[in-house]
Amino acid sequence: MRASNLAIAQDRAREFPRAQTSPGAARCRRRFLHFFPEGFRDETYLAWERDYKANAHREWTRVLNPQTYAALLRNGEFAEIALRAVRIEARTNLIFSFEKIALRDAVKTASGAKKFAAGLYDFLYGRGRREEKFERWCEVVRGLPRKQTRVSTWPIVTVFGFIAQPDQHIFLKPNVTRRAAQEYRFPFHYESRPGWNVYANCLQFAEQVRHDLRDLRARDMIDLQSFIWVQGSTEYEE
Repeated sequence: MRASNLAIAQDRAREFPRAQTSPGAARCRRRFLHFFPEGFRDETYLAWERDYKANAHREWTRVLNPQTYAALLRNGEFAEIALRAVRIEARTNLIFSFEKIALRDAVKTASGAKKFAAGLYDFLYGRGRREEKFERWCEVVRGLPRKQTRVSTWPIVTVFGFIAQPDQHIFLKPNVTRRAAQEYRFPFHYESRPGWNVYANCLQFAEQVRHDLRDLRARDMIDLQSFIWVQGSTEYEE
């Protein structure tokens, strides 16, 4: 890190008085500001982490907002819904290439596209408790056609909620999230089978980060997921 950037980071850390946090949380904060001295408004942060996710959300809002999505469902345009969703996700680097392939294969058939389109609408825009809707969505994904690689992974289960509704949903990348929680000293209890208990635990992790970084004014789950990513990803080695 250049000396000037380090000085900015140190000034930024002193600028915002905050409540006492755990040593793990404080260490993770320092790590984040090491890379992005201006926090969630840092130009490099926007370019590397936020903008492409926010752009995906804006595109989703344009082509798969509740009204448009409902109209496509009424007209039986399940394949078009799946195509739009997969196309938006494909412009991000959120899920691995083999998961992208598995997802595309799963919605190629008419039955797969219909299950996906109806299930995702219920998850995002349907009625009911969030826990129930998430569990139903997990069941839908588990029931999608599988060609080679399994479709029911945490990244696939959580990516569309994150893109569509980043004010409510977070993206769960298992290895990164577990490493980040360990660094943060947050009790994250992971299971490989997607389900509500683990997802709710991940949302609790995100809310703890939001609370600890309230002076940095995280806008939504995009900022919180990005912070978690910086802690657990091998891309960010100091």
